[in-house]
Amino acid sequence: MLKKILPFLVLFLAIAANAQEKIILLNEGNWQSDNGRVSYFENGKIISNKWFRDVNGFKIGDTPNDIIQVNDNLVAIAVNWSNIVQFLRPDGKAVAATEDVPNNRRMASDGRYLYLSSYGHECRVNGNFMDFTKGYVAKIDIQTFKVVAACEVGYEPEGIALYNGHLFVANTGGYAFNEPHDYETTVSVIDALTMQKVKDIDVKQINLYGEMTQAGRYLCINSPGDYYHIQACAIIFDCERALRNDPKCFVTLPYAATYNTVDRNGTFYCIGSRYSYLTGDYQFNYITVDPKACIESDGADGVIEDEFPGTMLEDIKGMAMPYAIYCNPYTGYFYAADAGGFVEAGAMYQWTPKGKLLGKYTVYINPGHFLALPPDGHFTGVTPPLAAPQRDNSTYDLLGRKITKGKRGQVVIRGGKKVRE
Repeated sequence: MLKKILPFLVLFLAIAANAQEKIILLNEGNWQSDNGRVSYFENGKIISNKWFRDVNGFKIGDTPNDIIQVNDNLVAIAVNWSNIVQFLRPDGKAVAATEDVPNNRRMASDGRYLYLSSYGHECRVNGNFMDFTKGYVAKIDIQTFKVVAACEVGYEPEGIALYNGHLFVANTGGYAFNEPHDYETTVSVIDALTMQKVKDIDVKQINLYGEMTQAGRYLCINSPGDYYHIQACAIIFDCERALRNDPKCFVTLPYAATYNTVDRNGTFYCIGSRYSYLTGDYQFNYITVDPKACIESDGADGVIEDEFPGTMLEDIKGMAMPYAIYCNPYTGYFYAADAGGFVEAGAMYQWTPKGKLLGKYTVYINPGHFLALPPDGHFTGVTPPLAAPQRDNSTYDLLGRKITKGKRGQVVIRGGKKVRE
């Protein structure tokens, strides 16, 4: 009897494990074509490659380029060329949006405020316009979805992370090729409470552009160089040491880290893509980095080349053009995206934590940014390595805003479920 039951039990367990994977994927589309799309993956299949439009009846916009979860009931998407920050519930329902932060780039959040980098030179703050010579970081109150403060940083700021009450912002100066300023080489540090810049840390590498992944106190920052004579590299940055004014707060590695993620153990996985305008060619590297060992050894230890779990490396090397890599922080499953030729539908790959390929799925044009939703609906709000999940029994309205108590008869969300007061 056991032999008859066992296959069904194995199938059931496999389906149950697969159901933990709830992935939102941003497809950038083609810049200035207004054809960005959102894919939703669950239970081992793509539910939709136009999920946002299916749910809301309108498009996400032009070039969505970052997505984060703010709390149990709120997700934010930065839509760069449409100059929109779109807020939605985890079920895809749009609840608010702001156009106060043009040319928006990357986001971080403490659950109460959303922090957003921008290449732009003006921002509507508390209803009034502020002008900036360089780029800036905006602070959005998620109770009102309005910008309440902004701080100027370097030219064309990109990656942003929050650590110990401070924002760490990677400046690029990426418009140096056609604007009268140089490439940037700094990480700006901002007091998140006061939104005042504390200092700039010079990492001695230009153009800190691309994905910036956080593992607790550590950041993985990419520098693509100038695409001519200055080579790409990766920077491992220690936020704790930076706050202590330790000059040994970063290490430069002779590898690109164009696309990077962090696993549940705090190890960075990097796909480096070096492009040269002189040759027209791409050169790739693949590394894993133990940031603690790397910082403490000044780069002599903690870096391993060409060792991803299972068949991941072989599968990625078989892609036409890798465009993203991601590890689900709740389950440890890995994902990567292939942009192909950048003008046709791309592909999403999924692996187990041990690197077994589970599937390849057709998505949309330029799939580049992943977000895993928590399997039980309860967002932990921590960066890997993960602490034990903490249930949030707070009360939220249907816009994802935390409230003390709902009005009599009002539908609210508590403990991840809709209830009527």
